[in-house]
Amino acid sequence: MVKKAPRRTAERILEVTLDLFNRFGEPNVSTTLISSELSISPGNLYYHYPAKDELINSLFDRYERSLSELLNASDSVRDVEDAWFFLHTLFELIWQYRFLYRDLNDLLSKNRRLETHFQWVLKNKTRSIRAMLDAMSRHGVVHIDSREMDATSTSMVVLLTYWLSYEYVRDPRRALEPESAQRALMRGAHHVLNILVPYLEPAQRQHLMSLVSAYSQAPD
Repeated sequence: MVKKAPRRTAERILEVTLDLFNRFGEPNVSTTLISSELSISPGNLYYHYPAKDELINSLFDRYERSLSELLNASDSVRDVEDAWFFLHTLFELIWQYRFLYRDLNDLLSKNRRLETHFQWVLKNKTRSIRAMLDAMSRHGVVHIDSREMDATSTSMVVLLTYWLSYEYVRDPRRALEPESAQRALMRGAHHVLNILVPYLEPAQRQHLMSLVSAYSQAPD
């Protein structure tokens, strides 16, 4: 049996850092805690990532690459069911890097690179949601005046960006724990799509309600 090669230290550091940031929030995680969790010396950690910001930036780069790939699929959304799964997948990615959203204002105030790159994230989320609405319009499932497109896209992006903050305020002790994930993501996808209810073709509106009902009753 061929043994698997050990994971590179730099990769392990990022994985453990992401887990700690997600569990405790980035401001509450020190490089000392990270090195202790990894059972390596602080010097070994600093060799790979000389500053905490470099850890944050590396994790953000990963998120940004995955997000870009996902957003490019928005113009293939044809109907409510496609939109439901697209948004749920988007929320899953946000959940995977939830420390960015949990501590967003604090991170942006301290990290100029994140400040500028997150503006790109917002622009591309908005572009992607607009492409999704255009595609749904072409397939006749959404009927929305072109003059309302920009405001509707922006409203959906605001919900996407701040949904986890809302969940956290609702239940600070449990909202961002792994066992809460599926319910939180389902609620997020529902509320983002709910913005489209006035514009949906009747059968698609009914299908959205059926999807929400089915996922609400499903076990975690």
